Amino acid sequence: MKEWDRLITVEEMEAATERLLETGKKVGADSWQQRVKNQTPHCGFGESGTCCRICSMGPCRITPKAPRGICGCDVHGIVARNYLRFTAGGSATHSDHGRAICHTLYLAKEGGNYQVKDPEKLKRIATEWGIETEGKDIYDLAHEVAETGLMEYGKPFGTQRFLKRAPEARQKIWEEQGIAPRAIDREVSQSLHMTHMGCSSLPEALIRQSLRAGLSDGWGGSMMGTEFSDVLFGTPKPVDTNGNLGVMEKDMVNIVVHGHDPSLSEMVVLYAQDPEMIALAKEHGAKGINVCGVCCTANEVAMRHGIPMAGNFLQQENVVLTGACEAIVVDVQCIFPALGPLSKCFHTKFITTSPIARMPDSDFIEFHEETAGENAKAIVKMAIENFDNRNQDLVFIPEMKTKCTVGYSVEAIKKCLDGVTNSHVDELGTTKPLIDCVKAGVLRGAVAMVGCNNPKVRPDTFHIELMKKLLENDIIVIVSGCSAQAAAKAGLLDKEAAKYCGEGLKRVCKLVDIPPVLHMGSCVDISRMMVLAADIAKDWGIDICQVPVVGCAPEWMSEKAVSIGNYVVATGIETFLGVNPYTKGSTEVEGLLQGTVQDWVGAKFVVDTDLDSLVEKMMACIEEKRVALGI
Repeated sequence: MKEWDRLITVEEMEAATERLLETGKKVGADSWQQRVKNQTPHCGFGESGTCCRICSMGPCRITPKAPRGICGCDVHGIVARNYLRFTAGGSATHSDHGRAICHTLYLAKEGGNYQVKDPEKLKRIATEWGIETEGKDIYDLAHEVAETGLMEYGKPFGTQRFLKRAPEARQKIWEEQGIAPRAIDREVSQSLHMTHMGCSSLPEALIRQSLRAGLSDGWGGSMMGTEFSDVLFGTPKPVDTNGNLGVMEKDMVNIVVHGHDPSLSEMVVLYAQDPEMIALAKEHGAKGINVCGVCCTANEVAMRHGIPMAGNFLQQENVVLTGACEAIVVDVQCIFPALGPLSKCFHTKFITTSPIARMPDSDFIEFHEETAGENAKAIVKMAIENFDNRNQDLVFIPEMKTKCTVGYSVEAIKKCLDGVTNSHVDELGTTKPLIDCVKAGVLRGAVAMVGCNNPKVRPDTFHIELMKKLLENDIIVIVSGCSAQAAAKAGLLDKEAAKYCGEGLKRVCKLVDIPPVLHMGSCVDISRMMVLAADIAKDWGIDICQVPVVGCAPEWMSEKAVSIGNYVVATGIETFLGVNPYTKGSTEVEGLLQGTVQDWVGAKFVVDTDLDSLVEKMMACIEEKRVALGI
């Protein structure tokens, strides 16, 4: 095993957290660590998926003495229905994010709060969708594309437009298996209808709909959220920034943006750079304004503006515990309601902005695209004025800060690959140089690592330790969401981390000038990974399920992650989980998800809660794909 002495370890991060928790105890603050203890042991029926509460005759819990619910549904139907409902919640959530971005694009105008930053990408999408671009004002075109995108949510006929991005063989599989997603809202609605009392209890039907609902997210709502964010805010390209809690500044107004929707965070970043606001901060005794991020909002602003990333999901309380956070500003998803009472133990303003995420003990400044500038300026001003209330005796910022290079969109990756091609004879703008490295064995393959933190797994450990092992074995890693921030905190998004890789990956990193772990963005940006996998398969002349790539969500926790897992598997990418998806109560459902679906879509789920075993299975899967390809 290589020595990783230059990287920040999980132990170091845990020591910093313990120091912050000491501050919390002084002021009577609660923490997720204590709440986990209070909730342990967890409900065994819930963890196995064997509790049904979809009607009021129960709730029914399946046991050997009571093998069926009151309606007669057996354990396999109950577990499958719960799994589909979990998926529908995640698909609805990510797709609603995409819908919000569609609305923002529809409101874009010259000189407005939101403008088109990547007109060429807008034109490419319009052409892809059969929308005429010639001679049109760019904002008229934006509105037409946005309206067409909004119709994807409720159109009465047809399937999702972006499905055409997949290889023809993959499209054929979706059609033959009856899982090609139609209107996004229809798949979510049908999922809820299927799981209503007295409807589907056949596990195969429920799992097929889970795949379909997931695909409506990954190749529908999430993909539009990603693509239209690029049009509005700029397509990411490599940019240097910093990660971990040390990015907070003791002499500056610290504003932490947290959540998932970049429409809000983009405006906060803009107004934090306003000379008027900076001058106001100095009037209040600060040296300036420091914006940093948590969770997927952090990824969004990092890859477009180089805004530093303070941490991921289970560090959201830590930024308040530093005592140096003037405001934590949230939009939607993955936000602890605990931030309200926690902030009241300090001077921090907990500012909620969305009607979708209303929480107690917060200052609510409702955010609207039409008044985005006004809303953002009010938020920044509130944070600045709160600097006066900071208690310096409670301030402790851990001295942890790593260098990161982020922003590897599909376009950016291809641009990097163009730098190592012979422009006189090779085609530019393809993934062929990457394919050549894999064929030659210089790279064994790739792992797309995604997902959350989960207290059931020692936070960040699976992410970081799996990455280390993969890199040592010449497997490049692409990351998004909280997994990306785990890599950032450890130092794995630094180009210098290449020196810890196997010889093949090390050479690739030096030649292409990339870090060994590529940051692709937020959770919705897993759709970028699907596009990249599709492009690799098309450039190679094979289907996605044949490419030596696997997916991994080692610390997942949310409904969104289940939706993601379903669309990644349905796309043909074997997906490895480090947390059980509440299906162990049914051998039939586990048999479908971890076996039968491979016959349908060429990939399946693999669940293993042991770190060493999980990584060995991932590497074995990659090698099996190589053998099948004869490379």
